[in-house]
Amino acid sequence: MKIGIDLGGTKTEGILINHDGKELKRKRIKTEKNYDGTINGIVSMVKEFENIFGDSESVGIGMPGAVSADSALVKNANSIWLNGKPLKKNLEKVLSRKVNLENDANCFALSEAVDGAGKDKKIVFGVIIGTGTGGGIVIDQKVLQGKNNIAGEWGHIILPNRTEDEKKFNKKCYCKKNGCMETYVSGPGFANCFNLRYATNLDSHQIIKNYPKDKNSVNALIQYVDHLARGLSIIINVLDPDIIVLGGGMSNINYIYESINEKLKEYVFTDSLHTKV
Repeated sequence: MKIGIDLGGTKTEGILINHDGKELKRKRIKTEKNYDGTINGIVSMVKEFENIFGDSESVGIGMPGAVSADSALVKNANSIWLNGKPLKKNLEKVLSRKVNLENDANCFALSEAVDGAGKDKKIVFGVIIGTGTGGGIVIDQKVLQGKNNIAGEWGHIILPNRTEDEKKFNKKCYCKKNGCMETYVSGPGFANCFNLRYATNLDSHQIIKNYPKDKNSVNALIQYVDHLARGLSIIINVLDPDIIVLGGGMSNINYIYESINEKLKEYVFTDSLHTKV
């Protein structure tokens, strides 16, 4: 048996599968936004699975950010309480076994490339637009991690051609830079831009729920797709993938798929665009 855990900024979800890949048990819990609480949540999930079904062969965790090759500490996680911490070492000590950690967007991209929307495609770019914004690159069903273990991290490029208006209604990123894609297209980023512009206090779910009745929500979604297209046009110009697959909470917005492929044509450096979202 194997245990897989998706460690997100909002929720932590675990699954136990047998040697045939059949799901035996699944559980979702709220992610505690502190280091000890996050570890305790993972450990409690593993122990619950194993108390019912017996010991598992391995534990693998998809997580925000990555483990630094130099320090073995977490870096670049939008769940900032993980940064600078020896997550792998601490989990292995508590669980008394080897724990495999991998960037969550890389896990997502690989899954989609093997048996999802990117199956049989050579180059797959997987996008996470949820609590944070990340990306993973898979070529011939192999994850491209890069020399610095940051390949695909498009969430921290600056939104191309930012207008003064877009600069005004935007918050600084947790990474200390201004204008990161994450501050526009993640769930919290989308909501922050909306609330700064319209002096409201809504979360992304409420804004989307108000579409298409509320004109501000309509305008916000039009702008959201434009932001998404401008950011992804950089990826296409550099990587030229066969397909871009979206995941994370914001990927459930139907309006994105109605307009993103046409909008991309305005920004990508090509006469005809074959990459599909």
